[in-house]
Amino acid sequence: MWKIAVGFIVFAALALYMLSRGGDIDLGGEKHGLLEQHDSVAFDLTMTKAAHQPAHIG
Repeated sequence: MWKIAVGFIVFAALALYMLSRGGDIDLGGEKHGLLEQHDSVAFDLTMTKAAHQPAHIG
């Protein structure tokens, strides 16, 4: 059991070291285009409305 804990600590330390040496790394998640603040609100509202529309099949 202690080997798992030591392995995790070593892996985490190595990962933090590599991330700190990597330069400008964005951990903010996926970005799908550059939207202005007002554009993103309008986009979210449009997508919410589209998600609640009944599907017209056939």
